[in-house]
Amino acid sequence: MNYTIRTVRPEDLKKVTALEAECFPAAEAADEAALKARMAAFPESFFVAEDENGRVIGMINGAVTDQRTISDDMFEDAGLHRKDGAYQSIFGLDVAPDCRRQGVAADLMKHMIRAAEEAGRKGLILTCKDRLIHYYETFGYRNMGVSASVHGGAVWYDMILEFAS
Repeated sequence: MNYTIRTVRPEDLKKVTALEAECFPAAEAADEAALKARMAAFPESFFVAEDENGRVIGMINGAVTDQRTISDDMFEDAGLHRKDGAYQSIFGLDVAPDCRRQGVAADLMKHMIRAAEEAGRKGLILTCKDRLIHYYETFGYRNMGVSASVHGGAVWYDMILEFAS
């Protein structure tokens, strides 16, 4: 499969909204307004994977913060983004169901890790469900235990990847 990873563009809004709805349960998915706010607040940490036909087949995004864990208010308020913050958060890593298990998610994650490192961040943070802990550990993330986040009514685990100083 051929695809490129690039920074999100305003004209991608409908595509990323549809992908988010396809990848997450309604209670957990960011809606169009939230995604539009994220695109405006932190386009430098919102990337899409686009195939040769212009289809957005994956995306990764998240605000920058000084916190070492993600709090629920960060999902809802793009204004909490701190351009010079210490940690790159990851709010979502989405891949279209028919494109999964082909390396798209891993490529998006590696792209975000490189971007965070190049921006001088201390590391990256995310929350995930227990079934994905091992997957994120393969990138160097460390499980910090059950998160205080109750986003979407799910049980989440805080994960952190810290760069060597």
